[in-house]
Amino acid sequence: MNSYKTIQLSSALLLGTGFLSLPGAQQGPQSGNENVAPNVQELGEVVITATREPELLKETPASIGIIKADAIRLTAPAHPQQILSQVPGVAVSVTNGEGHQTAIRQPFTTSPLYLFLEDGIGVRPTGFFNHNALYEINIPMAGGIEVTRGPGSALYGSDAIGGIVNVLTRASGPLPEGSISSEVGSFGWLRELGSISSGETRFGAFHGDVNITHTDGWRERTGYDRQSGNFRWDWRLDEDTKLKTIVGYTNIDQETGANSALPWDLYRNAPKTNLIAPAYRKVQALRASSEFERKFGDGALSLTPYFRDNAMDLNGSYNFTAGDPRIEETSSQSYGFLAKWRQDFPDFKRTRLIFGVDLENSPGKRNEYALNPTTSVIGGATNYTGYTVGNHIYDYDVTFKSVSPYLHTEISPLEKLRITAGVRYDSLGYDFQNNLPSGGSSNTTKRYGQSDSTSLNFQRLSPKIGATYQLNKDTSVYLSYNEGFRVPSESQLFRATSATSNAIAQTNAANALRLKPIKAQQFEVGTRGKLLGLEYSIAAYELIKHDDLVSRKDPSGASYSENAGKTESRGIEVSLGREVVKSLKLETALSFAKHEYIDWNGTTNYSGKEMAAAPRFIGNTRLIWTPMDKASAQLEWVRIGSYLLQDSNAGTTLGTDKGVAKYAGYDLFNFRASYELCRNATVFGRVMNLADRRYADSASVSSNMAMYAPGLPRTFYAGLELKW
Repeated sequence: MNSYKTIQLSSALLLGTGFLSLPGAQQGPQSGNENVAPNVQELGEVVITATREPELLKETPASIGIIKADAIRLTAPAHPQQILSQVPGVAVSVTNGEGHQTAIRQPFTTSPLYLFLEDGIGVRPTGFFNHNALYEINIPMAGGIEVTRGPGSALYGSDAIGGIVNVLTRASGPLPEGSISSEVGSFGWLRELGSISSGETRFGAFHGDVNITHTDGWRERTGYDRQSGNFRWDWRLDEDTKLKTIVGYTNIDQETGANSALPWDLYRNAPKTNLIAPAYRKVQALRASSEFERKFGDGALSLTPYFRDNAMDLNGSYNFTAGDPRIEETSSQSYGFLAKWRQDFPDFKRTRLIFGVDLENSPGKRNEYALNPTTSVIGGATNYTGYTVGNHIYDYDVTFKSVSPYLHTEISPLEKLRITAGVRYDSLGYDFQNNLPSGGSSNTTKRYGQSDSTSLNFQRLSPKIGATYQLNKDTSVYLSYNEGFRVPSESQLFRATSATSNAIAQTNAANALRLKPIKAQQFEVGTRGKLLGLEYSIAAYELIKHDDLVSRKDPSGASYSENAGKTESRGIEVSLGREVVKSLKLETALSFAKHEYIDWNGTTNYSGKEMAAAPRFIGNTRLIWTPMDKASAQLEWVRIGSYLLQDSNAGTTLGTDKGVAKYAGYDLFNFRASYELCRNATVFGRVMNLADRRYADSASVSSNMAMYAPGLPRTFYAGLELKW
């Protein structure tokens, strides 16, 4: 189906929905149960991610899923996967601990296509992207989560192609209060969550959260420990001036073998086997920011300095399977400043102007040591049993810097019509200093090219435009066009792939410096509202990426990446919620999408092929029962549809399941419940994977053999929360 037909079909769908909701159409009663916290949002809902300012959802021309604090508490997520899938079009796979791959309008990927924010500030600096970055945020204790699907570069800059996940911190209530939650579970699971709030004081309101988690892991050598702390201070200096200060810290120590994929026989019969037992990951992350905001009549000034300190010691499991095992020691610090002015003109068609500038300087460092692994064979697959540390192969300092002014405007030429437009200019760059001699480094048979110290700069203008129209008090429709981009990361630019000779390794290093930003364009139409008691949102989109990185080889045999690929993703996302009977609510989040290579002529030509690791169907359906104020229960059905194992779309040639081209996907059922024993004590529990189904968190092909990373079996959790 071509783009024109896609938009025609989507427009017909939306107009039909709007017709059913026109004034005079029969409307059902509103839900009378305030204890059921729906994730399908009403039109009066307020969001902040779309413009960095509180905005009515009904006037926002974007697909934004809101997960409220009550839903987070009921879900009690042990992993971001268990909460983010409640948003249509969002899927997260488990690697290990709270590590993850994300799929938002894109296949499951580790590529820097998403922005992970905490209260609107990036968790990590651009250029130092980590696909696991959500584990650095204390999600189980968040005050809410907003997920924007599709590009957001016009406001947030690089990496905002597939989507933006903005985790909101918790603020203190008006009165002092506190809580502590103790939880135990299968496979040595222990978690302590604690919160304390000062209430309103003459020096503002303070709130603190602590998260201490341990698990032995259900597979061999897959233990995980985390310690997280969050502090927030809100101080209203006077009626027009307020200050919000946030500090967050996370320490993670994990064995990373849970994403160790297995051939079919081991996957079915010995899923606890870990073929990459030596792998590990140690992470420290500190974030601090202080937002000053003052109103001046119909205008407001916001100034936010922030600081980040990220460090990671990684022996990545994926490096073993890629044939390049190594220890990576990376770190970065960030010194940033966000300045923003908002000016409203309420008497002139409710016009709003927002303009600002984002500044950042992020010095970082990378050290790498090659590994010489020791191996055996289990079930026809390589089993990595240990290693010795080899040569020093990378050692460099690199500073990422950015200056990014932006402008956003809104106007209502008609009472029910809201038009928004914006543009952002990003000037981004790296200052690179190599601390190893030129001419390359080596380890046994591998050679690693070394770039000379240099500076690289990138510029990009990102526009957006959209419009919303309120058909009636319960229904609005919208359409939008957005552009996005991402600059190459520091590792893509300065850490070239290994080779078998110094000459080829140096060619690889030179080729890497030629990389350019990947660009994206998205067209979207949508509607949201209520119909006969049904709360709904529907969005249809087409997302095209240009200048994507294609792998090629030059005449010398050197592999290199070139900005020559084009991909297309089309889909429809649906969110529905309705009270079935009193105290019983049904919610569902569904996505139907197809991701294809349009022009991908590299070492292998994938043009016209469907992309691997890209399920066409993603679903999350929840039945929520609240029989009384003191009790609640939730039955959840998670569906990940089938997907191709490799980009060639071909079947495998080796293994006991020889010939397989697709992973069939999976259906999981989860149950959660809580009961308030008294005013100050609540017991809760959950069972994940009720049917104890064997499923794969991820599936792919290695050396022409299908490999499956087994997901968590039936798992029990129970706990007690005390409040005061």
